[in-house]
Amino acid sequence: MAIHYYDSSGLWIAFRRRESDRFLFNSRAEWIGWFPWGDADAVTTTGDYLGTVVGDRLLRRHHQPYRGYPGTPGFPGYPGHPSYPGHWGPRALPTGFVDVPTGLLNPA
Repeated sequence: MAIHYYDSSGLWIAFRRRESDRFLFNSRAEWIGWFPWGDADAVTTTGDYLGTVVGDRLLRRHHQPYRGYPGTPGFPGYPGHPSYPGHWGPRALPTGFVDVPTGLLNPA
């Protein structure tokens, strides 16, 4: 069962195929990042900080400490398209966080 993530306005922006999945995909099923350290911090496919999971939201810290180069995970394969989860209500951003920039969620 897919795990969906939203921005602060409640818009669906990303998902994992299951809770234990290391790979992160945008709402168009494109691979945008992964969880190299087994915690809530995600990096892009090139190893740069992408965002942090806070509850059911994928948000970005204003100042993320450098954790070192995470290496490369290998290609995750095609995840398929999960069903549209709908729109969740907005939530206030926690202190020190912003929404993940659209450019990181929709790579060219």
